[in-house]
This record gives sequence, C-alpha cells and structure tokens, in this order.
Amino acid sequence: MVDIATRVHNHNWKIDPIVRSLLDTDFYKLLMCQSVFRNRPDTNVVFSLINRTKSVRLADLIDEGELREQLDHVRSLSLRRGESTWLRGNTFYGKRQMFRPDFMEWFENLKLPPYYLEKRDGQYELTFEGKWPEVMLWEIPALAVIMELRSRAVLKDMRKFELQVLYARAMTRLWEKVERLRAIPGLKMADFGTRRRHSYLWQDWCVQALQEGLGEAFTGTSNCLIAMKRDIEAIGTNAHELPMVYAALARDDAELAQAPYQVLADWHDEHDGNLRIMLPDTYGTEGFLKRAPDWLAGWTGTRIDSGDPAAAAENAIRWWKERGEDPREKLVIFSDGLDVAMIEKLHAQFQGRVKVSFGWGTNLTNDFRGFVPNDALAPFSLVCKAISADGRPTVKLSDNPNKAMGPASEIERYKRVFAVGEQVAQDVFV
Repeated sequence: MVDIATRVHNHNWKIDPIVRSLLDTDFYKLLMCQSVFRNRPDTNVVFSLINRTKSVRLADLIDEGELREQLDHVRSLSLRRGESTWLRGNTFYGKRQMFRPDFMEWFENLKLPPYYLEKRDGQYELTFEGKWPEVMLWEIPALAVIMELRSRAVLKDMRKFELQVLYARAMTRLWEKVERLRAIPGLKMADFGTRRRHSYLWQDWCVQALQEGLGEAFTGTSNCLIAMKRDIEAIGTNAHELPMVYAALARDDAELAQAPYQVLADWHDEHDGNLRIMLPDTYGTEGFLKRAPDWLAGWTGTRIDSGDPAAAAENAIRWWKERGEDPREKLVIFSDGLDVAMIEKLHAQFQGRVKVSFGWGTNLTNDFRGFVPNDALAPFSLVCKAISADGRPTVKLSDNPNKAMGPASEIERYKRVFAVGEQVAQDVFV
C-alpha cells in the first residue's frame, strides 16, 4: 500500500507527475473519441475550463509556472506499448476488440495539441482548439491537473505528521462509508471520480478500498489507467459532449431537434448495439423522452446526471411502461452528486423496480471536507466543456438550470426548440 502522506510530502522529488499516462482518463472519453474519429473527425472545436465555484480563486492558489509544467508534461505523453496492448486485446463489456485498428493506430501516434492559458480576475482561462478527436482528450487531464495542483497548494506547508493525520482521517471517513454501503443488499457501485479527484494516488487508494470493502458489489472504475493497473472493469458509455457538439452543428431548428437522437443512432452503429445507455438530460429529460423514437425504448437503460434523481427515475419507469417495456429489465445509473445517504435512499426506492447502479464521483475521490482551516480542501465545481464547434456556440440546458451553459440567446432558442418548461434550480456543489 502506498504511503500517500510521504509521497505528498516529497512531491518536490518529481516522482509524481499529476497525469502519468494518456490512459489516465475516463473510459467514456475513449469510447466517444472513437465514435467522433469515425463520424465527425474534421469538426473543429474549442474546449474551455469553467470554474462554477467563483469563490475558489484558482489563479491565486496555483502557480502559473507549475501549471504550465504539468500541462507541458501531458503534451509529452504518448500511448505506451503495454497500454496499447491492453486496449487492443482486452475484453470490455463482453466485447473483444472494442477499439478498431484504424482508431488504435491513430491513438498510438497521438500527442495532445497545444493549450492556451492566461489569468483573468483570479481565475485561469485555459482553452484548447483543434480537431475534435484530439482536443476532446484534453478534458480529463486538464481537470486532473487543476484539481491536484489546488490540493497541493493547500497542503504544501503541512509537515509529514500533519499529512499522516490528514490522510488517516480521510481514509477513516471513506471506510465508514464503505461499511454503510456494504450493508445494502444487491448494491452495484462503480468509481466515477476521475474528473474532480483529490489526486491520482488518492483515487487509486479509494478504488482499492472499494475492491476490498465491497467485493462483488464494486463493479469497476471509469479510470482506464487504474482499471488496467488493478485488473478491474473499465466503466463508461457516453456523455453530454456528443449532443452538445452535434446540436451546435445543426443547420436549422428541425435538425437541432433531431441532434440528440442522431448522436444515439451513430452510437448504436459504432458499437453494434452494445453500450446502449441513454443520457437524456442535455436538453431536458422530459422533452427528450416525449419525442424519442420507438427504437430507443429497447435500449439497456439510462443514466441520470442532473435534477431530482428520484423524479427522473420515475419518469423513465413510466416511459418504459408506456412503450411496452418491462422496467425491471432496465438499468438506471445514478451519477450526480452522490454520497452514502443518497445512495441508500435511491437504492431503497428503486431496487426491484429497475436494475439499479451507481457511479460514485467527487464525494468518493475528493471528500476532505472539514479537515483543514477554512475548509480549503472542500470539493468544488470545475468542468472542461466544448464551448464551440465549427465556430458555432454549444449549449447545455440540463435538468438543473444552474448547470446551463452557452450564450443567453442560444439558451432561449434551445429551450424553445426542445420545449423546455419550468425547471427547479438546485445548488451545484460538485
């Protein structure tokens, strides 16, 4: 077991680059990248870092030179032979050769494109521009670098025994959560915590704790490098990025209205009917389900990532029944802002009515709340999103209006096209 406190204390040894592999990313990014590589390879996109928690002044905390050093290191990385062998030869979701030879050849020769960085009003403006398949792979490393540099900035003046106690408290807190979770019969839980983790070493420790503490209830991790290293399942399907870019490329309102379904049609073709999990909330779940083509009712399930999770699951159950499907055969993945109490509540409400699974994110891999003065290690809401495609702005509405993004005029247009009515605003913590 790694002595995390000692490694943190000795970061000046340069043995711990924040991102140590192109596989230190979420599995869904690689799955989406292959689909984009096949269907929209020449689309030009801009991705941008967005800090929703303005009170965390990143540019005041993180040294610009250190940030550039870490980002430059990411640009120096390329896929190693063993990593390529794992992707080419492993079985994912019961399918061998999930990644096609042409995509793998491209990925094996990839180095991430340049970044653009400047300070403004206490925040970093960090953007990436270029061809979609290349630029999209910056998202997770960029978030990992910023999140861990923030953690290091807070911890840098702590001495070794202070760090030992800090991590002992964090380990105890996580293990107490594990003990509660393993009391839930039939639990299915995966680690979705890469995007806003405390650090790579801490995420790896958390995964090992779930492996030992939950046993078969722990189904895997979204992090490809940790999945390879720990010989466990890599978990993931698709994310909001696909409908956001497809929608931005729409030439008129009619094409815009069909963009979310075109994404899933391309996804179905890409994966030969595997990985059939809907993510319906990009432009409002209610309207998405109301206008959805009949063939989507036959898909495996849905992921719930915004709004009231219980209400969203009830809507999905009602929709499946209306389409002649048995909800008990469908998978519902909850993945938004989870912690133990919510997991217990949702599992009790829906177990036996659907197949229930949880993607546990920030409150798994970054729960250091209350451990340092001013709660300076508390998780915060940081994202890296596509903000334009071929020069057109992207929009995300979500089932929570506090997560909406895009120009105000375009947000109103999208609300009209997708017939989004009143929404209930909820605080965004992570």
